[in-house]
Amino acid sequence: MIETRARRTPNALFSALIGAVVALYGGALAVAGGMLMAQGGSPYYLAAGLGTLASGVLVARRRRLGLWITLGVVLLSLVWGVTEAGTETWLLVPRIAAPLIAGLFACLPWLFTGRGRGAAEERRAVSPQLKTALFIGGGGLALGVVALNTPLTRASGDLPVPGGADASQWLHYGNDLAATRYSPAQQITPDNVGDLEVAWTFRAGPLRNIGAGNLPALETTPLKVGPTLYICTPESTVIAVDAATGVERWRHDPKAKMVGLGTITCRGVAYYEKPGAAECPSRIIAPVIDGRLVALDARTGQPCRSFGADGQVSLLEDLGEVLPGYYSLTSPPTIVRGVVVVGGAVKDNASVDEPSGVIRGFDAETGALRWAWDPARAPDAPARKPGEHHTRGAPNAWGVFSGDEALGLVYLGMGNATPDFFGGLKDDDKARYASSVTALDVATGRPRWSFQTVHRDIWDYDVAAQPTLVDLDTPAGPVPALIQATKSGQLFLLDRRTGKPLADVEERATPRGAAPGERLAPSQPFSVGMPSLVPPQLSEASMWGITPFDQIWCRMRFLDLRYDGIFTPPSVQGTIFYPSAVGGVNWGGVSVDPERQLLMVNSNRIAQIWTLVPRGEKAAEPGKRQPLQEQGYYQEQSGTPYGVALEMFLSPLGIPCTPPPWGVVEAIDLKTRTRLWTKPLGGTRDQAPVPIDIALGTPNFGGSLTTKSGLTFIGAAAENSVRAFDSRTGAVKWKARVPAGPQATPMTYVENGRQYVVFAAGGSAMLGTVPGDYLIAYALPRR
Repeated sequence: MIETRARRTPNALFSALIGAVVALYGGALAVAGGMLMAQGGSPYYLAAGLGTLASGVLVARRRRLGLWITLGVVLLSLVWGVTEAGTETWLLVPRIAAPLIAGLFACLPWLFTGRGRGAAEERRAVSPQLKTALFIGGGGLALGVVALNTPLTRASGDLPVPGGADASQWLHYGNDLAATRYSPAQQITPDNVGDLEVAWTFRAGPLRNIGAGNLPALETTPLKVGPTLYICTPESTVIAVDAATGVERWRHDPKAKMVGLGTITCRGVAYYEKPGAAECPSRIIAPVIDGRLVALDARTGQPCRSFGADGQVSLLEDLGEVLPGYYSLTSPPTIVRGVVVVGGAVKDNASVDEPSGVIRGFDAETGALRWAWDPARAPDAPARKPGEHHTRGAPNAWGVFSGDEALGLVYLGMGNATPDFFGGLKDDDKARYASSVTALDVATGRPRWSFQTVHRDIWDYDVAAQPTLVDLDTPAGPVPALIQATKSGQLFLLDRRTGKPLADVEERATPRGAAPGERLAPSQPFSVGMPSLVPPQLSEASMWGITPFDQIWCRMRFLDLRYDGIFTPPSVQGTIFYPSAVGGVNWGGVSVDPERQLLMVNSNRIAQIWTLVPRGEKAAEPGKRQPLQEQGYYQEQSGTPYGVALEMFLSPLGIPCTPPPWGVVEAIDLKTRTRLWTKPLGGTRDQAPVPIDIALGTPNFGGSLTTKSGLTFIGAAAENSVRAFDSRTGAVKWKARVPAGPQATPMTYVENGRQYVVFAAGGSAMLGTVPGDYLIAYALPRR
């Protein structure tokens, strides 16, 4: 009788139910795994599915052999997961979590065997396999406490910053013309930053009717001049705010026309002063989204009537036909030696016949045109005749520029000739300056030098980030340098006098096999003398997902597409861009801590799929669910043989197929030119269906600032949070929730003896973050 109780078997109905669930899961996994294997993918999912199916059948029959098979599947999964992903938590756990859960589920009939002595003995009889399964699961989950990276510390030095900085001011978009985004303010330190509180909040006000299809984003970085902050809103309204209280002083609405523009934003304004001037001795020169510059009295907000025509200059002149939405201004101009240098944004990928990307210099006092540089005009071409239009489709420069007053140079990050994803019709003149950093003589507008970061760019890897200037210590003495971060994940270190590399650059062969009619460059430049921001090359094994099924979907999609590494040409098959066309490093750029010789940079690690669509092709291809023109984001590229369709490389659950982190912030030691630390930037709280915050990193727009006290402040991530990192170690020293997405670059200043850190929180339609109109200032509590 005792022996009978000891061998008591689980409840038949309960076992059948549990076994059926396990078997159904295993069968589905085996079918999906078989489909993947048929495409040449990993056999693991088929093997794990068949094992789980067998386990489920045996569990339904109350056979202990099912538990041993379950244990085998768990062990197989652990070995396979470590082999493919190593021990990095966010890569390993999704591979072993599902088989572990299925295994523990299969054990339930024995865990809930009837009560009494026999049940107790039965539980003891199976305890070894249960303990083993729990041990494996605990070990896998324990990987979650492994540090992402070991923080490193380097000795600090003294790196001069061109022009210096004043803790009480923030006079340029990047604080100084060098765009270091560095402040000597040191009241807020790593020891007390955790005490920051909201000092004041300013609401810019609701947006006007911006029109269908437009994507508004409050991406402004305020200027601080004297006791006043100056900001601009997505529709180009300029507002002056008291720096100590956040109280509005004045606002100017230029009544911008917002039709078909796409991105609606204003990242900042410029400041110019001429003591003793009869009108507007201090003035704000601001971009207007519809293609104008306005000059305003910094004290009153009234137009400076002597600037251009009644206080404004139109940038649409000499561009020829400009359809609504085809030309806009989103970035502040840069003023060097009294010349206002401005570029412009052109509509992406609409046509070969778009407005010119001409760069122009205007007199900061009168608004008179000093010069115009047409990047597609041949060097030996005759001078442009009065009334002649600038070259249609010439490369543009839509980001923020930097400048060197001593050298008389302004530095531009250049875009592409239109359109982006087919270059077969672009002649050498249109390709010469595309995707380059170019130095113009501010007196003449002529190029002094140019360094191309991508040759014959067909990946939309235009130079979006503002060039940053530093003076590097070398054995031969200080060298004026320029750091250019790119969407392709490169950090180029150049002599800003000549454009010659100060860190090694290699030309490397890149993938071939472009679409018919395309013209590929034979090689691309790689900055091997600086740390690379390019994430590891993708493979089927690197595809990610939170369940086995989205993992399989991503693997099958990967095998169905073209990908031979970075610079794989766009194709009719569909090509994975990794880094994607948003970067790498986008317009947020970098910041520099000269005290510690550190460069701080945030970048994206997400992939896109770009598919060329032959002209006139409308029907869905065999096996396609619908025409590509109806999927995602389609652009016509009129005048070329192909349109182009964009998809984000996401699983059916809306999660990136590429492995996390999907956004990072990193510190680079400029003295040793090595990576100091890398940390995920952003978490899942505001993007996931369940508000659980896991630091997997997110796509990000915006940049960072550094302070003398050793802090790096940043928002940027696709979430409603802002942070402060210890610049030396990467430790998060402070984090605060904000009411909207902080996709902008912060700034800091000291006013009345109190240091403030200011973030714009207005959201980004492109990232899907919460919209808003907030300017939030943080400070330490008053003593």
